[in-house]
Amino acid sequence: MTTEQTAQEIEVPAYLAHPEVTQPDPVVPVAAPLDVTPDASTPGQEIAGALDQASLDSLFRTARTPMAWSEAPVSEETLHALYDMVKLAPTSGNCSPGRFVFLASRDSRERLRPALSAGNVERAMSAAVTVIVAQDPLFFENLPRLYPSEEARSWFAADHGLAEETAFRNATLQGGYLILAARALGLDVAPMSGFDNQMVDDIFLAGSGWRSNFLVNLGYGTGVQAQPRAPRLTFDEACMLL
Repeated sequence: MTTEQTAQEIEVPAYLAHPEVTQPDPVVPVAAPLDVTPDASTPGQEIAGALDQASLDSLFRTARTPMAWSEAPVSEETLHALYDMVKLAPTSGNCSPGRFVFLASRDSRERLRPALSAGNVERAMSAAVTVIVAQDPLFFENLPRLYPSEEARSWFAADHGLAEETAFRNATLQGGYLILAARALGLDVAPMSGFDNQMVDDIFLAGSGWRSNFLVNLGYGTGVQAQPRAPRLTFDEACMLL
C-alpha cells in the first residue's frame, strides 16, 4: 500500500500524509478560547456537564503537535492506563477491532526506520514511544464475548467486505480515542502517516493478521513551536445544521 493510498483511505490532512513536505503557514492570531461558562443573561444557554476550561485547553485548544521531544520516558504503567481508557470508548457493536503496538524501546523504533518517509525518521526516533495503530480483520471472533446479546459474529464472518469496512472504520475511531486519552494523561501526541504500511506489517505484524493504519508518536514535548497554529475551517464552512 502506498503512502498516497493510505492517506486517501484514512482521510488525513496533507501535513499528516506527507509531514516531510512543509510549507510556510500564514501568521494568524490564535482564536480566542471557546467560553463554555454559563451566561446568566442568556437563560438555557449553559453547557451542562462541560469540562472545565483547563481540561478543554489540554485536550484541544492549547494542545499542539510537538516539534521536538524531551528525553523523558513514558512508563509501561502509563501505556496500560492509556489503553484502559481507549477500550472504554464506543465502537460499533462493541466490536473493538483496534490493535496497538507500542514501540517503547529504541531498538524497536530502529526496526521501524526503513518503513518511514525521510521526513518522519527523526520524529519517530526521538519520541519516547511510537504506536502502530492497527486493526484486526478477524475482530468478529471476539464478538461472542464482547457482544453476546446478538449473534453478531455471523454478520461479519459471512461478509468479508463488511468485516473489512467495520474493522477499518472502528479501529480508526479508536486511534482518535487514543490521541485524546494520551493528552488527558498529560502526554504530547504526534499522529503520523508517511510510512510504508506493507513494510510495517511485514516487520511487526507478521503472523498476527493485524494490518497497520497509522502511527502515533507519544512522549513529552519540549514546548518549542516553530510556527503558529494554522487556520481552521469555520463552522459554516465545515458543518451543516439541518
